[in-house]
Amino acid sequence: MLGNFFEYFLETGSNGGRLAVLGATSGDTGSAAIYGLRGKKGIDCIILFPKGRVSPIQERQMTTVQDSNIHCVAVEGTFDDCQDIVKASFDTPDFRDRVKLGAVNSINWCRVLAQTTYYFWSYLRVTDDPQFKDAKVGYSVPTGNFGDILAGFYAKKMGLPVGKLIVATNENDILHRFFTKGEYHREAIAKSISPSMDICVSSNFERYLYFLAGNDPTKLAEWMKSFESTKKLDIGGDLLSKAQYDFSSARADTDMTLDVIREYNEKYNYVLCPHSAVGVSAIQQTGDVNETMVCLATAHEGKFPAAVKLAIDPLPTPPKELACLLDLPTRVSECPNDLKKVQEFMEKCIEERLAAEQA
Repeated sequence: MLGNFFEYFLETGSNGGRLAVLGATSGDTGSAAIYGLRGKKGIDCIILFPKGRVSPIQERQMTTVQDSNIHCVAVEGTFDDCQDIVKASFDTPDFRDRVKLGAVNSINWCRVLAQTTYYFWSYLRVTDDPQFKDAKVGYSVPTGNFGDILAGFYAKKMGLPVGKLIVATNENDILHRFFTKGEYHREAIAKSISPSMDICVSSNFERYLYFLAGNDPTKLAEWMKSFESTKKLDIGGDLLSKAQYDFSSARADTDMTLDVIREYNEKYNYVLCPHSAVGVSAIQQTGDVNETMVCLATAHEGKFPAAVKLAIDPLPTPPKELACLLDLPTRVSECPNDLKKVQEFMEKCIEERLAAEQA
Protein backbone atom coordinates (compact mmCIF):
# COMPACT_ATOMS: atom_id res chain seq x y z
CA MET A 1 0.00 0.00 0.00
CA LEU A 2 2.72 2.46 0.99
CA GLY A 3 4.80 1.80 -2.12
CA ASN A 4 1.79 2.46 -4.32
CA PHE A 5 0.99 5.67 -2.42
CA PHE A 6 4.57 6.87 -2.82
CA GLU A 7 4.64 6.18 -6.56
CA TYR A 8 1.24 7.79 -7.12
CA PHE A 9 2.14 11.06 -5.42
CA LEU A 10 5.63 11.21 -6.92
CA GLU A 11 4.12 10.93 -10.39
CA THR A 12 2.11 14.11 -9.63
CA GLY A 13 5.40 15.95 -9.03
CA SER A 14 5.19 15.84 -5.25
CA ASN A 15 8.58 15.97 -3.50
CA GLY A 16 10.19 16.86 -6.82
CA GLY A 17 9.24 13.46 -8.20
CA ARG A 18 11.91 11.64 -6.19
CA LEU A 19 12.12 9.92 -2.83
CA ALA A 20 15.03 8.21 -1.10
CA VAL A 21 13.77 5.75 1.47
CA LEU A 22 16.09 4.80 4.31
CA GLY A 23 14.83 2.03 6.58
CA ALA A 24 16.05 -0.29 9.30
CA THR A 25 14.86 -3.83 9.91
CA SER A 26 15.27 -6.47 12.56
CA GLY A 27 14.46 -9.11 9.95
CA ASP A 28 10.88 -9.32 8.71
CA THR A 29 9.79 -5.82 7.79
CA GLY A 30 12.85 -5.15 5.62
CA SER A 31 11.76 -7.64 2.98
CA ALA A 32 8.19 -6.31 3.20
CA ALA A 33 9.43 -2.79 2.47
CA ILE A 34 11.70 -4.01 -0.31
CA TYR A 35 8.94 -5.95 -2.09
CA GLY A 36 6.63 -2.97 -1.71
CA LEU A 37 9.14 -0.54 -3.25
CA ARG A 38 11.00 -2.65 -5.83
CA GLY A 39 10.81 -1.14 -9.30
CA LYS A 40 8.81 1.88 -8.15
CA LYS A 41 9.42 4.99 -10.26
CA GLY A 42 11.37 7.78 -8.60
CA ILE A 43 12.18 5.78 -5.47
CA ASP A 44 15.55 4.64 -4.14
CA CYS A 45 15.30 2.21 -1.22
CA ILE A 46 18.16 1.51 1.19
CA ILE A 47 17.42 -0.99 3.96
CA LEU A 48 19.83 -1.41 6.88
CA PHE A 49 19.93 -4.65 8.87
CA PRO A 50 22.22 -5.82 11.70
CA LYS A 51 24.90 -8.10 10.27
CA GLY A 52 24.60 -11.65 11.60
CA ARG A 53 21.46 -10.85 13.62
CA VAL A 54 18.75 -11.89 11.15
CA SER A 55 18.06 -15.44 10.07
CA PRO A 56 19.67 -16.64 6.80
CA ILE A 57 16.24 -16.90 5.15
CA GLN A 58 15.28 -13.40 6.30
CA GLU A 59 18.52 -12.08 4.82
CA ARG A 60 17.93 -13.91 1.54
CA GLN A 61 14.39 -12.55 1.28
CA MET A 62 16.03 -9.11 1.12
CA THR A 63 19.26 -9.71 -0.73
CA THR A 64 17.87 -11.81 -3.60
CA VAL A 65 15.89 -8.83 -4.91
CA GLN A 66 17.83 -7.58 -7.93
CA ASP A 67 15.94 -4.38 -8.81
CA SER A 68 18.35 -1.50 -9.31
CA ASN A 69 16.49 0.80 -6.91
CA ILE A 70 16.93 -1.61 -3.99
CA HIS A 71 20.03 -1.71 -1.78
CA CYS A 72 20.44 -4.01 1.23
CA VAL A 73 23.11 -2.96 3.70
CA ALA A 74 24.52 -5.12 6.50
CA VAL A 75 25.62 -2.88 9.40
CA GLU A 76 28.05 -3.93 12.10
CA GLY A 77 25.89 -3.64 15.21
CA THR A 78 22.34 -4.19 16.46
CA PHE A 79 18.94 -3.21 15.13
CA ASP A 80 18.93 -0.24 17.50
CA ASP A 81 22.18 0.94 15.89
CA CYS A 82 20.53 0.74 12.45
CA GLN A 83 17.45 2.57 13.66
CA ASP A 84 19.60 5.26 15.31
CA ILE A 85 21.25 5.91 11.93
CA VAL A 86 17.84 6.29 10.28
CA LYS A 87 16.59 8.69 12.96
CA ALA A 88 19.83 10.70 12.92
CA SER A 89 19.54 11.04 9.14
CA PHE A 90 16.11 12.61 9.52
CA ASP A 91 17.68 14.93 12.08
CA THR A 92 20.32 16.06 9.56
CA PRO A 93 18.44 18.74 7.56
CA ASP A 94 21.00 19.26 4.78
CA PHE A 95 21.26 15.54 4.04
CA ARG A 96 17.52 14.97 4.45
CA ASP A 97 16.60 17.70 1.97
CA ARG A 98 19.40 16.89 -0.48
CA VAL A 99 18.40 13.25 -0.95
CA LYS A 100 14.65 13.84 -0.44
CA LEU A 101 14.54 11.42 2.47
CA GLY A 102 11.50 9.29 3.24
CA ALA A 103 10.64 6.52 5.69
CA VAL A 104 9.04 3.09 5.70
CA ASN A 105 8.38 0.46 8.36
CA SER A 106 7.61 1.44 11.93
CA ILE A 107 8.64 5.07 11.59
CA ASN A 108 6.02 5.73 8.91
CA TRP A 109 2.55 6.47 10.21
CA CYS A 110 1.02 4.84 7.12
CA ARG A 111 2.31 1.47 8.35
CA VAL A 112 0.43 1.80 11.66
CA LEU A 113 -2.68 2.96 9.82
CA ALA A 114 -2.60 -0.15 7.62
CA GLN A 115 -2.10 -2.43 10.61
CA THR A 116 -5.38 -1.31 12.22
CA THR A 117 -7.13 -3.39 9.56
CA TYR A 118 -5.79 -6.61 11.13
CA TYR A 119 -7.87 -5.97 14.22
CA PHE A 120 -11.12 -5.08 12.47
CA TRP A 121 -10.81 -8.02 10.06
CA SER A 122 -9.94 -10.61 12.72
CA TYR A 123 -12.60 -9.31 15.14
CA LEU A 124 -15.27 -9.69 12.47
CA ARG A 125 -14.07 -13.20 11.57
CA VAL A 126 -14.07 -14.36 15.20
CA THR A 127 -17.49 -12.91 15.98
CA ASP A 128 -18.95 -14.44 12.81
CA ASP A 129 -18.97 -17.66 14.84
CA PRO A 130 -22.27 -17.78 16.80
CA GLN A 131 -20.55 -18.93 20.01
CA PHE A 132 -18.35 -15.80 19.96
CA LYS A 133 -21.00 -13.42 18.64
CA ASP A 134 -20.91 -11.09 21.66
CA ALA A 135 -17.33 -11.72 22.71
CA LYS A 136 -14.93 -8.93 23.56
CA VAL A 137 -11.88 -10.10 21.65
CA GLY A 138 -8.42 -9.61 23.18
CA TYR A 139 -5.10 -9.63 21.36
CA SER A 140 -1.59 -10.77 22.12
CA VAL A 141 1.05 -9.23 19.87
CA PRO A 142 4.71 -10.31 19.61
CA THR A 143 6.32 -6.95 20.05
CA GLY A 144 9.57 -5.34 18.97
CA ASN A 145 8.95 -1.82 17.68
CA PHE A 146 5.47 -1.49 19.27
CA GLY A 147 3.82 -0.60 15.96
CA ASP A 148 1.48 -3.55 15.50
CA ILE A 149 0.05 -3.42 19.01
CA LEU A 150 -0.17 0.39 18.84
CA ALA A 151 -2.43 -0.13 15.82
CA GLY A 152 -4.63 -2.29 18.05
CA PHE A 153 -4.73 0.47 20.64
CA TYR A 154 -5.84 2.95 17.98
CA ALA A 155 -8.44 0.48 16.68
CA LYS A 156 -9.82 0.30 20.20
CA LYS A 157 -9.91 4.09 20.41
CA MET A 158 -11.84 4.13 17.12
CA GLY A 159 -14.55 2.04 18.75
CA LEU A 160 -13.66 -1.58 18.02
CA PRO A 161 -14.75 -3.55 21.13
CA VAL A 162 -11.26 -4.87 21.80
CA GLY A 163 -10.56 -6.47 25.17
CA LYS A 164 -7.10 -7.04 26.58
CA LEU A 165 -4.03 -5.94 24.61
CA ILE A 166 -1.00 -8.01 25.64
CA VAL A 167 2.50 -6.78 24.85
CA ALA A 168 4.48 -10.00 24.31
CA THR A 169 8.28 -9.71 24.56
CA ASN A 170 11.26 -12.04 24.47
CA GLU A 171 14.39 -11.61 26.59
CA ASN A 172 14.65 -8.03 25.28
CA ASP A 173 11.86 -7.01 27.60
CA ILE A 174 12.07 -3.23 27.99
CA LEU A 175 8.35 -2.90 27.26
CA HIS A 176 7.40 -5.62 29.75
CA ARG A 177 9.48 -3.86 32.40
CA PHE A 178 7.70 -0.60 31.61
CA PHE A 179 4.18 -1.99 31.86
CA THR A 180 4.91 -3.93 35.05
CA LYS A 181 7.21 -1.52 36.92
CA GLY A 182 7.10 1.77 35.03
CA GLU A 183 10.78 1.41 34.08
CA TYR A 184 11.71 2.17 30.48
CA HIS A 185 15.46 1.55 30.76
CA ARG A 186 17.69 1.00 27.76
CA GLU A 187 19.92 -2.07 28.07
CA ALA A 188 22.18 -4.05 25.76
CA ILE A 189 20.31 -6.20 23.25
CA ALA A 190 20.44 -9.94 23.86
CA LYS A 191 20.66 -12.11 20.74
CA SER A 192 17.68 -14.49 20.79
CA ILE A 193 15.91 -17.14 18.71
CA SER A 194 13.26 -14.53 17.83
CA PRO A 195 15.52 -11.94 16.15
CA SER A 196 12.77 -9.69 14.81
CA MET A 197 12.01 -8.81 18.43
CA ASP A 198 15.62 -8.12 19.41
CA ILE A 199 14.95 -4.43 19.91
CA CYS A 200 15.51 -2.23 22.91
CA VAL A 201 14.22 1.22 21.96
CA SER A 202 10.81 0.80 20.30
CA SER A 203 10.17 3.54 17.75
CA ASN A 204 6.38 3.59 18.08
CA PHE A 205 6.44 3.62 21.86
CA GLU A 206 7.04 7.37 21.69
CA ARG A 207 3.65 7.67 20.00
CA TYR A 208 1.98 5.92 22.95
CA LEU A 209 3.93 8.07 25.42
CA TYR A 210 2.46 11.13 23.69
CA PHE A 211 -1.01 9.79 24.50
CA LEU A 212 0.10 8.95 28.06
CA ALA A 213 1.38 12.52 28.47
CA GLY A 214 -2.11 13.82 27.75
CA ASN A 215 -1.16 14.67 24.15
CA ASP A 216 1.20 17.31 25.55
CA PRO A 217 4.18 17.68 23.17
CA THR A 218 6.18 19.69 25.72
CA LYS A 219 5.93 16.96 28.34
CA LEU A 220 6.78 14.28 25.78
CA ALA A 221 9.80 16.27 24.61
CA GLU A 222 11.00 16.51 28.22
CA TRP A 223 10.58 12.76 28.72
CA MET A 224 12.43 11.88 25.52
CA LYS A 225 15.24 14.37 26.16
CA SER A 226 15.75 12.85 29.60
CA PHE A 227 15.63 9.32 28.18
CA GLU A 228 18.17 10.13 25.47
CA SER A 229 20.61 11.56 28.00
CA THR A 230 20.15 9.03 30.85
CA LYS A 231 18.82 5.99 28.91
CA LYS A 232 16.07 5.82 31.54
CA LEU A 233 12.46 6.92 31.82
CA ASP A 234 10.44 6.15 34.94
CA ILE A 235 6.76 6.69 35.57
CA GLY A 236 4.56 5.73 38.48
CA GLY A 237 1.31 6.50 40.27
CA ASP A 238 -1.70 7.34 38.13
CA LEU A 239 0.30 7.33 34.89
CA LEU A 240 1.52 3.79 35.46
CA SER A 241 -2.00 2.69 36.40
CA LYS A 242 -3.28 4.24 33.17
CA ALA A 243 -0.63 2.43 31.13
CA GLN A 244 -1.49 -0.85 32.84
CA TYR A 245 -5.16 -0.26 32.06
CA ASP A 246 -4.32 0.14 28.37
CA PHE A 247 -1.91 -2.82 28.13
CA SER A 248 -0.83 -5.93 29.98
CA SER A 249 2.46 -7.64 29.18
CA ALA A 250 4.47 -10.83 29.49
CA ARG A 251 8.00 -12.04 28.81
CA ALA A 252 8.88 -15.39 27.27
CA ASP A 253 12.49 -16.55 27.31
CA THR A 254 14.00 -19.14 24.97
CA ASP A 255 12.94 -22.19 26.99
CA MET A 256 9.37 -20.95 27.31
CA THR A 257 9.21 -20.18 23.60
CA LEU A 258 10.47 -23.62 22.62
CA ASP A 259 8.00 -25.26 25.01
CA VAL A 260 5.11 -23.50 23.26
CA ILE A 261 6.38 -24.48 19.78
CA ARG A 262 6.66 -28.09 20.94
CA GLU A 263 3.23 -28.04 22.62
CA TYR A 264 1.36 -26.64 19.61
CA ASN A 265 3.03 -29.05 17.25
CA GLU A 266 2.12 -32.05 19.42
CA LYS A 267 -1.42 -30.97 20.30
CA TYR A 268 -2.57 -29.20 17.15
CA ASN A 269 -0.06 -30.18 14.44
CA TYR A 270 0.64 -26.46 13.98
CA VAL A 271 4.20 -25.13 13.89
CA LEU A 272 4.61 -21.66 15.34
CA CYS A 273 7.53 -19.43 14.43
CA PRO A 274 9.62 -18.37 17.46
CA HIS A 275 8.02 -14.92 17.48
CA SER A 276 4.41 -16.10 17.24
CA ALA A 277 5.18 -18.57 20.04
CA VAL A 278 6.14 -15.65 22.29
CA GLY A 279 2.68 -14.21 21.68
CA VAL A 280 0.98 -17.50 22.55
CA SER A 281 3.11 -17.84 25.69
CA ALA A 282 1.99 -14.37 26.76
CA ILE A 283 -1.65 -15.46 26.49
CA GLN A 284 -0.90 -18.53 28.61
CA GLN A 285 0.79 -16.35 31.22
CA THR A 286 -1.75 -13.55 31.46
CA GLY A 287 -4.95 -14.66 29.75
CA ASP A 288 -8.24 -15.63 31.36
CA VAL A 289 -9.32 -19.09 30.15
CA ASN A 290 -12.80 -17.69 29.52
CA GLU A 291 -11.52 -14.80 27.42
CA THR A 292 -11.54 -14.86 23.62
CA MET A 293 -7.98 -14.17 22.49
CA VAL A 294 -6.26 -13.73 19.14
CA CYS A 295 -2.51 -13.98 18.74
CA LEU A 296 -1.17 -12.01 15.81
CA ALA A 297 1.27 -14.36 14.11
CA THR A 298 4.56 -12.89 12.96
CA ALA A 299 6.00 -15.06 10.21
CA HIS A 300 6.15 -18.50 8.67
CA GLU A 301 8.18 -20.94 10.74
CA GLY A 302 10.17 -21.88 7.63
CA LYS A 303 12.08 -18.61 7.98
CA PHE A 304 13.64 -19.79 11.26
CA PRO A 305 14.64 -23.44 10.80
CA ALA A 306 17.57 -23.34 13.23
CA ALA A 307 15.37 -22.03 16.03
CA VAL A 308 12.39 -24.30 15.35
CA LYS A 309 14.65 -27.36 15.12
CA LEU A 310 15.51 -26.85 18.79
CA ALA A 311 11.89 -27.85 19.51
CA ILE A 312 10.88 -30.00 16.52
CA ASP A 313 13.02 -32.53 14.68
CA PRO A 314 12.63 -33.38 11.85
CA LEU A 315 11.42 -30.05 10.52
CA PRO A 316 8.41 -29.69 8.25
CA THR A 317 9.14 -29.29 4.54
CA PRO A 318 9.70 -25.58 3.86
CA PRO A 319 7.33 -23.88 1.40
CA LYS A 320 8.66 -23.55 -2.13
CA GLU A 321 8.53 -19.74 -1.88
CA LEU A 322 11.25 -19.90 0.80
CA ALA A 323 13.16 -22.95 -0.44
CA CYS A 324 13.80 -21.33 -3.83
CA LEU A 325 15.68 -18.46 -2.19
CA LEU A 326 18.62 -20.75 -1.50
CA ASP A 327 19.36 -21.00 -5.24
CA LEU A 328 19.02 -17.33 -6.14
CA PRO A 329 21.94 -14.88 -6.47
CA THR A 330 22.28 -12.28 -3.75
CA ARG A 331 23.33 -8.63 -3.72
CA VAL A 332 24.35 -7.00 -0.43
CA SER A 333 26.62 -4.19 0.71
CA GLU A 334 28.30 -3.68 4.06
CA CYS A 335 28.78 -0.50 6.07
CA PRO A 336 30.29 0.24 9.46
CA ASN A 337 28.05 1.48 12.27
CA ASP A 338 28.75 5.06 11.23
CA LEU A 339 26.19 7.72 10.27
CA LYS A 340 28.45 9.56 7.81
CA LYS A 341 29.53 6.36 6.03
CA VAL A 342 25.93 5.22 5.58
CA GLN A 343 24.86 8.62 4.30
CA GLU A 344 27.77 8.68 1.84
CA PHE A 345 26.81 5.20 0.62
CA MET A 346 23.22 6.31 0.16
CA GLU A 347 24.17 9.38 -1.87
CA LYS A 348 26.47 7.27 -4.05
CA CYS A 349 23.62 4.83 -4.81
CA ILE A 350 21.31 7.69 -5.76
CA GLU A 351 23.93 9.35 -7.99
CA GLU A 352 24.69 6.08 -9.80
CA ARG A 353 21.04 5.36 -10.47
CA LEU A 354 20.33 8.88 -11.73
CA ALA A 355 23.35 8.67 -14.03
CA ALA A 356 22.14 5.31 -15.39
CA GLU A 357 18.67 6.74 -16.04
CA GLN A 358 20.09 9.76 -17.88
CA ALA A 359 22.35 7.54 -19.99
